[in-house]
Amino acid sequence: MFFLENNLMKESISKLNAESVLKYYQSREVLNHYEEATRRVGLWKSEEIIFKSTFPNVQSSILELGCGAGRISYSLWKLGYEKIIATDFSERILKRAIKLNKVRNTQICFEIQDATCLSFDEYSFDGVIFGFNGLMQIPGRTNRILAIKESFRVLNRGGHFVFTSHDRNFSKLKKFWIMERKKWKKGEQNPALIEFGDRFEQTSKGMLFIHVPEVEELKKDLKNAGFLLEKDILRSKITEESSLVREYSDECRFWICRKPE
Repeated sequence: MFFLENNLMKESISKLNAESVLKYYQSREVLNHYEEATRRVGLWKSEEIIFKSTFPNVQSSILELGCGAGRISYSLWKLGYEKIIATDFSERILKRAIKLNKVRNTQICFEIQDATCLSFDEYSFDGVIFGFNGLMQIPGRTNRILAIKESFRVLNRGGHFVFTSHDRNFSKLKKFWIMERKKWKKGEQNPALIEFGDRFEQTSKGMLFIHVPEVEELKKDLKNAGFLLEKDILRSKITEESSLVREYSDECRFWICRKPE
């Protein structure tokens, strides 16, 4: 992965928005990648530990946002969680999930939903999960805050919101962000980027957007939305993942938040 220089970026996109991010998740390469992860990877060990401890009652009603091809939802179903609604912004990736369901034959409900404007009523779910850094792939802090507030709104009192993010203070990223801050101060940052912390990268599968937050940034947004932060912890501090999981994903931070009773 690498950053495109400004002249190449201008040729590809003038400003990040939901449509430009969605474009990445419509490509055949990305669709195949997410389907492969569903078929081969399943839950990370860390995810299973977090989900089982956060949702000890398998009768909990769970909403998954950004479900992709169903990697998390199918795995939860196998663990006995049967009250699951799995949603994504990409119709094409949901079609992959539904196609897999013809074989897996679950009762998971798959729906197209915008995480910033959910169609569900208040107090509809015991838990909301936004896995694989999906929240951070929404461009614009204002929009990410909307998704956090919507997760809060649809949760029952005492319900939990679990998601993951990268961390701008990861040691391997510090030098990069020091250099990036200098660019922003000089006004030389990528013109497509909205806020400091944004990354828009060329990958083997296309242009990938992700926001890399600081811990305090997210703590503030969660508190303002009404959440009580119960725990934030690095994946590596929970357990050691398999080589397959590490091939598919890198270090991230789990956030476990609760809606007050």
